Amino acid sequence: MSRLSAGDPAPEFSLADDTGATVSLADLRGRKVIVYFYPAAMTPGCTKQACDFTDSLASLQAAGYEVVGISPDKPEKLAKFRERDSLTIRLLSDPTKEVLAAYGAFGEKKLYGKVVEGVIRSTVVVDEDGKVELAQYNVKATGHVAKLRRDLQLD
Repeated sequence: MSRLSAGDPAPEFSLADDTGATVSLADLRGRKVIVYFYPAAMTPGCTKQACDFTDSLASLQAAGYEVVGISPDKPEKLAKFRERDSLTIRLLSDPTKEVLAAYGAFGEKKLYGKVVEGVIRSTVVVDEDGKVELAQYNVKATGHVAKLRRDLQLD
């Protein structure tokens, strides 16, 4: 598993969202895109993080950013997640984990002291030209959006 760094080309993707529509990174060219990877919809940490992104969405969009969250969950589960928590961010489904792996967000990690294979909570900011501007791995669910806003000098 290789991690991305600033200046790397962002791996292209086309994934289904929670409505079944296909969203491609190429469709978002010309805007900055915050792509965040999370383990599972409707779990406490992932819910907190998704709600934080939803709460910040208007100000992020005003600064020129789109936000997409990617997990291995199926679109049906993502739709329930969106509805249950009134989420306004786009949620994409990567059941094969190919996009997660391409972004370095799937692999070995420590969970409760054990080494397991799974989704590594990560955030990659892609610039208007499709290059990685910022890549953060093993981020915390709580407080991550506030830290990201500081790192992007939006606060």
